[in-house]
Amino acid sequence: MDLSYILNQLGEDRERYFGAVAPPIVQSSIFAFPSVDAMRAGFRDEFGQHVYTRGNNPTVEILRKKVAALEGAEDCLMFGSGAAAMAAGVIASVSGGDHVVCVARPYSWTRAVLKDLLGRFGVTTTFVDGTDTANFEVALTAHTRLIVLESPNSMTFEQQDLAAVAALAQARGIRTLCDNSYATPLNQSPLALGIDLVAHSATKYLNGHSDVVAGALCGSTALLREVFRGPYMTLGAILAPHDAWLLIRGLRTLPIRLQRVAQTTAQVLAFLEAHPRVKHVYSPRASANPQLALTEQQLRGASGLLTIELDAADVAAVERFCDGLTRFLMTVSWGGYESLAFPVCAVFPPNAPLHPPAGVPLSLVRLSIGLEEPAVLIADLEAAFARL
Repeated sequence: MDLSYILNQLGEDRERYFGAVAPPIVQSSIFAFPSVDAMRAGFRDEFGQHVYTRGNNPTVEILRKKVAALEGAEDCLMFGSGAAAMAAGVIASVSGGDHVVCVARPYSWTRAVLKDLLGRFGVTTTFVDGTDTANFEVALTAHTRLIVLESPNSMTFEQQDLAAVAALAQARGIRTLCDNSYATPLNQSPLALGIDLVAHSATKYLNGHSDVVAGALCGSTALLREVFRGPYMTLGAILAPHDAWLLIRGLRTLPIRLQRVAQTTAQVLAFLEAHPRVKHVYSPRASANPQLALTEQQLRGASGLLTIELDAADVAAVERFCDGLTRFLMTVSWGGYESLAFPVCAVFPPNAPLHPPAGVPLSLVRLSIGLEEPAVLIADLEAAFARL
C-alpha cells in the first residue's frame, strides 16, 4: 500500500483546482448540465456522476477514493455518522422475515438498528459470542442473510476470526458486514480476509481531531451501488462537503498519529497491568487477553483504546477516580488527538432501572489514549487512583 500516494495525491486532480494543494470544498447542492441529454445521463448514474450532493459531491468523492484505497475496496460511500454507515449496510442486506446473526456486544446503535428498528419489520437477530466461530454456525437458519461483526468491539475488545466467519458465510451465500473502526484500515483488512462490507466510524481515527461526525462503508462496486440505490439515497444520511474536506485533512496524518498512539498506549498499558487497583485490563494487546494469538494473526498494530475494571468498593469510588482525572477529558467517543475517559456508570444513574449488558460491570472505565506525553498520562492516572 502506497500510503503517501493515497493520503496526499489519490483523487486530487490539482490541475483542475488551480494547483491548490488542499482540495477545494465544492459547497454546492446541485450541478448544472449543458443539455437535456447530458442531464438524462447524469440521472442514469448518480452513483458516479455529480447531479445532487445527496448522491455524489466532488469533495466527498475525493474522500471516497482515499478511504476505499486504504481499505483495499473497489469503492466507498461516506455517511453522516458511523451509525448511519452500519445501518445502511444492514438495511441493504435484509428484508422482512430475514434473520441476522450478530456478535453479542456490538456498538449500542448497531444493536438498536437490528433489534429495535428492523425488529419492527419482521427481521430477527440472534446475538452470539463471536470469540468462537462455531457459535455463528449454530445460530444460522435457513433465513439468515447477514452476519454482523465488530472486531474488536469498542468496550471489551472481543475479536472474531474474520477469515473463518467469512468462509462459513460464503459457503452458505450469507453476506458479512464488519465494523473496523477500532483497527482502522492500517491495522486490519477485513475485505482481504473475505468479508463483504466494512464499516467505519470515521469520527474516530480516520478524522482524528474530534471535530467531525462521519461514517464510511467499503466494499465492491456492485454491493455499494445496491446500498446507494437503497438506504443511502432514500434516507439521505450523507456527509457534507466541508466535513469531507476536514476528513481529507485528518487522513493525511493518520499513519503518524497511529504510530504515536501505539507507542504511548504500550507504556500506559504496562502501567495499568501492574497497578494494584486495576482488577482487569481489556485490550487486544493485554497480556491476559485469551485471544492474543488471534490478535497477532489479524491485527497489524495497536490502537489507543482500552478498558480497565477498577478495584473499587462502589460506584462512588469509580466517580472519585474519574472526577480526579485532569488530562483525560471525560466524554463519549474516542480516537481523537486528546486522551479521553468514559465511565460506564455515567450511563446508568444510581438506583435507575437500567443495567449494563451482561458481563459489563459498572466499575469499567474506557480510556482512549491520545497524543500527550506518556509520563503525563500515567501521572494523571496515578493521581486518580489515589482517590479510590
